[in-house]
Amino acid sequence: MGGRQRAVLTLVCAVAVSAIYGIQPILRTAGADLGLAEGDLGWLVAAGQIGYLAGLVLLVPLGDRFDRRRLITVHLVLTAAGAGLVAVAPGAGVAIAGLAMAGLFAVVVQITVAYVAAVSPAGERGRNIGTVTSGVVIGILGVRLVAGALGELADWRMVYLVIAALCAMLAAAVRFTLTADVRHPQAGYGRRVVGDRLLVSRGLVAFFLFASFGTLWSGLALPLGAAPWHLGTAEIGLFGLAGLVGALGAARAGRWADRGLARSVTGWSLALLTASWLLIGQAGWSLWLLIAGVIVLDFAVQAVHVSSQHLLTTAHPARSSGVIGTYMAFYSLGSALGAVTTTWAYSAAGWSAVSVLGATYAALALLVATSTQRLQHASSGEAESVKS
Repeated sequence: MGGRQRAVLTLVCAVAVSAIYGIQPILRTAGADLGLAEGDLGWLVAAGQIGYLAGLVLLVPLGDRFDRRRLITVHLVLTAAGAGLVAVAPGAGVAIAGLAMAGLFAVVVQITVAYVAAVSPAGERGRNIGTVTSGVVIGILGVRLVAGALGELADWRMVYLVIAALCAMLAAAVRFTLTADVRHPQAGYGRRVVGDRLLVSRGLVAFFLFASFGTLWSGLALPLGAAPWHLGTAEIGLFGLAGLVGALGAARAGRWADRGLARSVTGWSLALLTASWLLIGQAGWSLWLLIAGVIVLDFAVQAVHVSSQHLLTTAHPARSSGVIGTYMAFYSLGSALGAVTTTWAYSAAGWSAVSVLGATYAALALLVATSTQRLQHASSGEAESVKS
C-alpha cells in the first residue's frame, strides 16, 4: 500500500465513524429543532448505534465473499444517503431513520480494515492497520470539535451535509485509488469461527476495553460542566484533542505487532489503562491530571485495539471481514455498557464512582488477556508433550 492509499482509507474510517458520533455534540439543538422532548433525545444517539450493530452482523461478513473495494465504495455512497436524509429531515422520525441508515453502512470501517489486512505484506500489516484505524479515533474525537463549531457557526444540519458530501467524495476516491480485492469464499466459516479461542478472548478484551473507554467519553462532560469548573460544551469538546494526542501516539503499536509483540503490548497497555483512571479520578480538582489521564487512556485503548486486529486478521486471513465484524460486535456492546453505567454511577456517587467503574472494566480486560494467554501457553505445552 502506498501513502496515498493509506491516507484515503484513514479518511474513510474517520468520516464514516463521524456519521455515528456527529449527533452527540449537537444533540440538544437537533432535538429542539426536530420537536423531541428531552427524555427522547437518546433515540437520536441510539439510532446510529443500533444501525451499526446490525451492520456488523449483516454486512461486514460480505467482505469475505465480494470485492471489498466495491463494497467500500457502495457503503460510502449509502452512508452519504443516510447522512443527507438526516440533514433534510422534516421531523424526528425521518432523522432517526437517516441516522440508523448511516450507522448501518458506517461498518464500511470494518470492511476497510479487512481490505488493508488482505492487501498488506505480512511485515507491514500491523503498520498499515495501525495507520488506518487511527482514523476511527480521529473521527470519534475530532467530530466533537468540528460538529460543535459547525453547530454554533451555521446550523446543526450543516454537520450532516458536510458528512454526506465527504462520504460521496471518498467513494469516488476509493473507486479510482484502490486496487480490486477479489474474494474467494470459504465454506464452513461459521463452524470454524464459533468457539475460536483467539476470537473469543480478544472479543472479551474488546468488550471490557471499550466499556472503560465509553465510561470516560460518555461521562466526561458531567464533572467538567459542574462545580468547580462549569465549562461550556465548546470547552469540553477541546478535551477531545487530548484523546487524539494519546490515540495517535499509539500509531507505533502496529509496528510492534509486526515484530511479534502484539500480546506483550496488550498486557502492558491494559495495565496503563487501569492506572490512567488514578489520574482521571482527580478531575474534581486538577484539569492537568485529567488531561494526562485522558492521553494515557486513549494511547492504551488504541494500542490494544490495533494489536487485537493484527492478531485476528493474521490468524484468519481468508475470513478477516467476518472475524472483525464479530470482534467489533463485542466493541459495540462494551461501549454501550460503559455509556449506560457511567450515568448511573455518577448519579449514585459522583465522579469517584465513575473512575472506580472505568478502572474495574480495565482491570477485567487485563484479567481476561492474561488468563487466556496462560491457557494458550498451557495448551501448547500439553500439545508438545503429547508429540514427544
